[in-house]
Amino acid sequence: MTNRKTLLLAQVLIAAMMAGLMSGYMSFLHAGPTAAWLSEWVRGFAFAFPVAFPLSLVVSPLAFRIARALT
Repeated sequence: MTNRKTLLLAQVLIAAMMAGLMSGYMSFLHAGPTAAWLSEWVRGFAFAFPVAFPLSLVVSPLAFRIARALT
């Protein structure tokens, strides 16, 4: 079993990557390739990450249970 510190760091990284990618993609669709896009992306990430991280902590055990059941 992986230690708690590694799992927590992995959750932070996963949440940051997903929040960054999704907020970047959605803000790009909204603003297009403009200078405003970058500021929208940063603002979107600032709102998305604080939601994504706790949700990843809640959903992760369920995802692992489902994956174990399917394999």
